[in-house]
Amino acid sequence: MTTSERPFPPGFVWGAATAAFQVEGAPEVDGKGPSVWDTFTRVPGAIADGAMADVACDHYHRYPTDIALLAELGLSAYRFSISWPRIQADGTGPANQKGLDHYRRVVDACLENGVAPYVTLYHWDLPQALEDRGGWLDRDTAYRFSDFAGLVAGALGDVVQNWITVNEPKVAAHAGYAAGIHAPGVADPLGGVRAAHHLLLAHGLAAPVLRGRVAAGGQIGISLDLTPVRPASGSDEDLAAARRFDGNFNRMFLEPVLRGRYPDDMVEWYGGTPWVWDGDLDVISVPTDFLGINYYRGHVIAAGGTGLASGSPMELDAVHVVPEGTPVTVMGWTVTDHDLHDLLVQLRDRYPGMPLLVTENGAAYPDEAGPDGVVDDLERLAYFDSHLRQTLDAIHGGVDVRGYFAWTLLDNFEWAEGYGPRFGLVRVDFETQERTPKRSGRWLGGVARTNALPGDRA
Repeated sequence: MTTSERPFPPGFVWGAATAAFQVEGAPEVDGKGPSVWDTFTRVPGAIADGAMADVACDHYHRYPTDIALLAELGLSAYRFSISWPRIQADGTGPANQKGLDHYRRVVDACLENGVAPYVTLYHWDLPQALEDRGGWLDRDTAYRFSDFAGLVAGALGDVVQNWITVNEPKVAAHAGYAAGIHAPGVADPLGGVRAAHHLLLAHGLAAPVLRGRVAAGGQIGISLDLTPVRPASGSDEDLAAARRFDGNFNRMFLEPVLRGRYPDDMVEWYGGTPWVWDGDLDVISVPTDFLGINYYRGHVIAAGGTGLASGSPMELDAVHVVPEGTPVTVMGWTVTDHDLHDLLVQLRDRYPGMPLLVTENGAAYPDEAGPDGVVDDLERLAYFDSHLRQTLDAIHGGVDVRGYFAWTLLDNFEWAEGYGPRFGLVRVDFETQERTPKRSGRWLGGVARTNALPGDRA
């Protein structure tokens, strides 16, 4: 290490993340049942360009080489999700042994390559049979999830130490059940709030099940998509709108998980939460070992506007504005040199003592391979450089951040956006399934190997 390099703490975790439905393909292999996303992709107009995920990255068959590639890049942790309908085709009953065996092989491939497996139990692929019974609008689904967690932990708990119960309950609920732009495509504003509660209840029910079946030293958390929120001006209207947006996006998930309560101002805005039963918040606030943070952009909020902002379950009288001159990704998401840092510091101040793990961070840019096959994705490289510097600055400021996972290892099926946006460290040719590491992936791997950032910005 040169004197100009900026080191991360010893033991800092470096990894990349994927989600089962986005990469695996193989929708009917080895006893897998249909998920809500299998169904949703077949709804005309639901997915950009009519794209399907039946093959995606063929990761179900190619995981050994993909995990070896992750290790070759220099990363030492792999966050992947378990497809619930591969374990229980209809979401109930005994485990499908072929499904469990598959994920045992994935874990073994990680360990053989010196890669720590980080298992996410729910990354949005609810068994369609459970959706037919009400899905996340029905609180019984939370109990079925707890059963599923027990089956997976019983099979993998002896070798997997790091577990994430639920990924981004806000997006699953708000986009899937309020705005209807994600599976299962339900447009029921208040239903989105109810679904979010049941997803949090699922986390709270599953965590102690994992605790009882994972080897000593196991770490259990939840991953929330979070954003720093700033008012567009100092007016009372913008300040109130920004607080509502923060409540809807952040506090409605952070507060029940970490403090066992819902914010009074948001409960009033929603008109109450009658689906919250006595004792639910005690269950949801079960102690966890870390908070996973999925961060992509900050928000500047002004009063006004109509519709469901950011998939909100209710109109918030709030609109996201992009300050003039602020760069954006192909998703239209703003890129700044301070928002991730600000978020990490806010979390330290609001919830002192909670270890943090950045479980997703990344950006989509219009990547193209040159004649030599090299993908010179310099915008993404600069994005990672900036956000890692923000993370390191937060650590130096006393924030307990213990790891960083790039989203994502592979270009993939990006939900309702199909195959257009590319977030990967590795380019995937979806016709040939050829993998090409991008310059950003090799750069990030170099940072991980040295556990330090170069002294100069990328």
